[in-house]
Amino acid sequence: MQARKKYVLLGLCACCWLVLFYCRGGVQLRVLRLLTRHRGEVLHPWPNWTDRAFLPRYAHLDELQTDPGTAESPRLRRQAWSTVYKDSRCRMETCFDFSRCRRRGREGFRVYIYPSEKGDRVSESYRKILTSISESRYYTSDPREACLFVLGIDTLDRDQLSGQFVSNMDERIRSYPSWNDGRNHLIFNLYSGTWPNYTEDLGFNVGQAILAKASLNTEYFRPGFDVSIPLFSKDHPQKGGERGWLLRNTTPPRRKYLLMFKGKRYLTGIGSDTRNALHHIHNGKDIVSLTTCRHGKDWEKHKDARCDHDNLEYERFDYQELLHNSTFCLVPRGRRLGSFRFLESLQAACIPVLLSNGWELPFSDVIQWNQAVIEGDERLLLQVPSTVRAVPNRRVLELRQRTQMLWDAYFSSVDKIVLTTLEIIKDRVFSHVCRNRYMWNSLPGGLLVLPEYSTHLAHFPFYYLGLGVTPGAEFTAVIHAVSPLVSQSQPIMRLLQVVSRSKYCSQIIILWNSEKPPPSRSKWPPMPVPLIVTDGRRKTTSRFLPHVAIETEAVLSLDEDTALLTSEVNFAFLVWRSFPERIVGYPPRSHFWDPLKHAWGYTSKWTNEYSIVLTGAAFYHRYYNYLFSHYLPQSLRTLVDRTSNCEDILMNFLVSAATHLPPVKVAQRKQYKEVPPPQGTKSAPWANPEHFTQRQECVNTFASWFGYMPLVHSQLRLDPVLFKDQVSVLRKKYKDLERA
Repeated sequence: MQARKKYVLLGLCACCWLVLFYCRGGVQLRVLRLLTRHRGEVLHPWPNWTDRAFLPRYAHLDELQTDPGTAESPRLRRQAWSTVYKDSRCRMETCFDFSRCRRRGREGFRVYIYPSEKGDRVSESYRKILTSISESRYYTSDPREACLFVLGIDTLDRDQLSGQFVSNMDERIRSYPSWNDGRNHLIFNLYSGTWPNYTEDLGFNVGQAILAKASLNTEYFRPGFDVSIPLFSKDHPQKGGERGWLLRNTTPPRRKYLLMFKGKRYLTGIGSDTRNALHHIHNGKDIVSLTTCRHGKDWEKHKDARCDHDNLEYERFDYQELLHNSTFCLVPRGRRLGSFRFLESLQAACIPVLLSNGWELPFSDVIQWNQAVIEGDERLLLQVPSTVRAVPNRRVLELRQRTQMLWDAYFSSVDKIVLTTLEIIKDRVFSHVCRNRYMWNSLPGGLLVLPEYSTHLAHFPFYYLGLGVTPGAEFTAVIHAVSPLVSQSQPIMRLLQVVSRSKYCSQIIILWNSEKPPPSRSKWPPMPVPLIVTDGRRKTTSRFLPHVAIETEAVLSLDEDTALLTSEVNFAFLVWRSFPERIVGYPPRSHFWDPLKHAWGYTSKWTNEYSIVLTGAAFYHRYYNYLFSHYLPQSLRTLVDRTSNCEDILMNFLVSAATHLPPVKVAQRKQYKEVPPPQGTKSAPWANPEHFTQRQECVNTFASWFGYMPLVHSQLRLDPVLFKDQVSVLRKKYKDLERA
């Protein structure tokens, strides 16, 4: 009976609730449906607030009363993107033809540039990009060999208001015989969209082409397919570029200013919200945040109450001085997500603090940006000062050092930006033989670590210290022979005996470059180690070929007339094991800048400073043979073969460019000087009067290709313990080195 009463009571309550909902909520819902059905047709006047005079005006009433359909919403932006980029779901597996690239293994990765049509205007920046590709080892002039195609039409600036905008792009690119809806094509772009919204629209259908684009939005970025590149100016250097501004072991890690920004402020339009708020964190002491609205033609028409004050404060500080003396640099978005401030901060070792929500950072596929930048949120600007103050000194120094590594490896020149883009795409094509993240994010960077050589970190000399790996305990001697063997008393015979007696010698390879055929094995003296005679094809560069017979990590490069002792060889090898990434040897040389000729010079004078160790008697890692043959352009190797000179200088350039370190000179018993021989005797190749002239020219040619002078001076010489000390010779391990 009690249960029946409970059920009746619950039923009455439910009926009452339904009646109330129908009378109140139901009527309201029906009215709401009626109003929303005609919302797009009726424009309601803005309410006439009684306290309108006390309310802050953040927008004009005219702006608020405009039809909301005229403003571009995120949905409309996505629709506009989908109409231009119809293949927004492209991935390498679905929109790339791998068969074009794998005809000759990794050697099949070739890039073809369509020829420009007569009358086409090409910007300076795009000309640099095309030059970088055409001078790279991947360029081909035959489209049938190409794996990747690059347009000859300038696509960098797709702002319709720009003077570099190219119209009729759809019609022009469809006329290319290999276009194939953009498959296997690479399109470079720095500026997209136009005023006032600056959308991602390029003004033509890219189809299935890969986009190498600046200011890429994560919403439209196709992971594993597109490549985000940095925004760089037209003055960005073609090659080399300036080194970073951070000196080694700079202490203290913090600078005069904690945080700084100096740049334009936009009064209206996209990007204005972020920069208009920057003045809130400016204190004029350790935080300097300066903006100016004095830019553009009509800035006085739109200037606000803060403009005059901001402009005066803006002139008080020098931008370069702020860069040099700031620990953190704000990098807010501009009209587009990217900014020139990004590369400027990296070079200056001023840790970038990014305020650009949705920006896909450059080369994000391979670079770990959390080790170099701090990513902020545009909506939380006021939290930035407290955030950067909380970063400990150790972390500050780590971030600053990482900015320098990334700047030098990938961003200091257009060449490096373009080659990094190509290498990323190549690693995607040949994903089974590619670089790992460690290679991309540690010295010397991914461009100088060729995965064709190996994908194992322990096979490269740069990673021994970080991995705790010790180099091998044996070496291979490679002797460059250019003279015919006519006597058993020739210097090469004595050299063979000296080297073979070293307990660290694994084998000896004689690289035969004489005009006469090599003698039979019976003509060579018996030795305790294997002897291999191989044909050098009379090419000077053959001494640095990656010979398969070289099985040890260490290579001892020798000229046939080198005079050494076994103890000298042993000592130099032990020194090399402590510096496996450098060239370690005996004969030093140096370079210098000649201000009168405005050119680099080369000298063999004996001084306390050197920058080159000749490879006529030097140890180096065998990886440099591979790098010499596959990284350097054919034009430089051809120059060396044509002159039969400068191969040692070129190897020093290469190793110093990879390590940013000088070679290491060790103590030697004899002094090697390049002086003319007595009259009546046969001239050595280096005794030719043109020898020094050629070497001077080589130094300048090599510096031109690298884009800067990579050689580093040093005053270090490593001697054995107790070398020339006034103690008993019985206490000295390398006492033979002191004999005259």
